[in-house]
Amino acid sequence: MTISFFEPGDVPQPPDKVKIELLEVEPYPDKWRVKLRVHVTPFQQRPNLEVIMWRTIGGEERPIANLSIIETMHPRMEFTMHIRGVPDPVGDYRVSANLYYRDEMKEGEDEPPPPVQKDARELHLTIV
Repeated sequence: MTISFFEPGDVPQPPDKVKIELLEVEPYPDKWRVKLRVHVTPFQQRPNLEVIMWRTIGGEERPIANLSIIETMHPRMEFTMHIRGVPDPVGDYRVSANLYYRDEMKEGEDEPPPPVQKDARELHLTIV
């Protein structure tokens, strides 16, 4: 039995050809949560993603929410991110997403090799 995580006709790609194809955020009616949609190219090797939601407070941009997706099995994903650390969620935000791969540690190494970024996307969101 074969289980496929891709749509018929999708051709899984090597890491150098995997990209973020879609990045969308939509606020929930309560304004304290946002729905995040991320679609990536069908892949041969499972990618990692880091998504951060930023807001400028007191002249300084700070992370308000973050999400780490480690070796996803699915090219189309949906998540809920919660806004924290602000007295009111109404305002302007920047959402950044980075797709990366990390090589395996080799025997005798003390630290894993640094991640290799393959793609990045960014969008702006206003919650009213």
